Amino acid sequence: MSQNILEMRGITKTFPGVKALSNVTLAVQRGEIHAICGENGAGKSTLMKVLSGVYPHGTYDGEIVFDGEEVAFRNLRDSEAKGIVIIHQELALSPYLSIAENIFLNNEQRGALGLIDWNTTNAEAAKLLARVGLRENPTTRINQIGVGKQQLVEIAKALSKEVKLLILDEPTAALNDEDSAHLLDLMLHLRGQGITSIIISHKLNEIKKVADTVTVIRDGKTIETIAKNDVTEDRIIKDMVGRDLEHRYPDHEPHIGEELLRVENWTAHHPVDASRVVVDDVSITVRAGEIVGIAGLMGAGRTEFAMSLFGRSYGSRISGRVFMRGKEIKTRTVSEAIDNGLAYATEDRKTYGLNLIEDIKRNISMASLKKLETAGLVNDNEEYKVANEYRRDLNIKAPNVLVKTGKLSGGNQQKVVLSKWIYSDPDVLILDEPTRGIDVGAKYEIYAIINRLAASGKGIIVISSELPELLGISDRVYALSEGRITGELPIAEANPESVLKLMTMEKPR
Repeated sequence: MSQNILEMRGITKTFPGVKALSNVTLAVQRGEIHAICGENGAGKSTLMKVLSGVYPHGTYDGEIVFDGEEVAFRNLRDSEAKGIVIIHQELALSPYLSIAENIFLNNEQRGALGLIDWNTTNAEAAKLLARVGLRENPTTRINQIGVGKQQLVEIAKALSKEVKLLILDEPTAALNDEDSAHLLDLMLHLRGQGITSIIISHKLNEIKKVADTVTVIRDGKTIETIAKNDVTEDRIIKDMVGRDLEHRYPDHEPHIGEELLRVENWTAHHPVDASRVVVDDVSITVRAGEIVGIAGLMGAGRTEFAMSLFGRSYGSRISGRVFMRGKEIKTRTVSEAIDNGLAYATEDRKTYGLNLIEDIKRNISMASLKKLETAGLVNDNEEYKVANEYRRDLNIKAPNVLVKTGKLSGGNQQKVVLSKWIYSDPDVLILDEPTRGIDVGAKYEIYAIINRLAASGKGIIVISSELPELLGISDRVYALSEGRITGELPIAEANPESVLKLMTMEKPR
């Protein structure tokens, strides 16, 4: 039996006008966790779609050998029949069906008369849930459990199909730290049971934790395959972007001016349970040209603070005062917040930041249509001109501004979000997780845009779960814990230990 469970040889895939994959090779050993890295648009997902039959045999050049035999998959059903199961970043679960129904969808447990045997279905589902460490009743509806648990249901579903090769595409992109750690531990556990996995991820620390081998793809070509002992973040980054990133963050020389924003005694309660305080007497300042980081663990209240401040779009019983350039302002609605010089780029760009079925042009203009108004109508020519300027200035990779935003990579979608809020011309821009789900090269571009905004005199607030990112781009850092500010550090005094100590400071009881 071959040591490799999978070999992909000379895979070339062409779309009209674009060669997405060019002579790609990939070899995956039995029982290993094999990571595939690359920037957005490098060809990672395309390669997995070729492997799984989404792009059927005959639509690409090259050959695939799986479990010792050459295969020619026509669709997903063919690849799953051989034991290859792919879990996409956008989970393919029906929210209104139960966990058990989702696990056995199109693979129903039938009795003697051909009817579904619900006792067997639920019992077998319970066994699979135990294998993935999920303690939920199999009859629970999917929309009643969180994203982290839904990811585990997807893996349980894969196990029900006697999976030999499990492919996970950005499995932790939407998960918090605890759920991410659990999922990675599960991958290691499944490896111990002899299941081979391929993981696609931008999170290099996760790759270092679980991967036995790493293959890097750039511009549709295999760059190299690296053994675990030789894997370093710097080496992966160099392979991904084609150059050394000695400095992960662009040089930033702050020119800090007058105070722009001052928030005093800001308090917000939970929108449903009004007795619960989620933002507790927060006071902060932001000056012109300054990048202010807000650090905090999951649930510390960072996003809740930002959303409650921006048009009271989160929370109840909100109180406190807001000043812009020394003058008290009101931010009771989103429109009022924008009119008073505040902008907020949400952490969930796909749900709240963009209209994915609209084009780039309309997404950029949607927060500032008044600026494009002529005789009560939107001036289409001016809208097109403005969008084109931002496409050029922010290097949005699209042939024109009429491309649907849903077709862009994560990094380019984020540039559209930034374009939208930059065009609204705010004094202070709040960026919530601005590089989440974005590859290393695109992150660098986002950091450069943030620096340019600060250099132009804007005040920038950056909320990030990545502490190295906050320390790499901020001029000053606030720490939040249990909804309250626990400390403030100039960047010269901030380090991972000092900030983490403030982030974990408990409220006096």
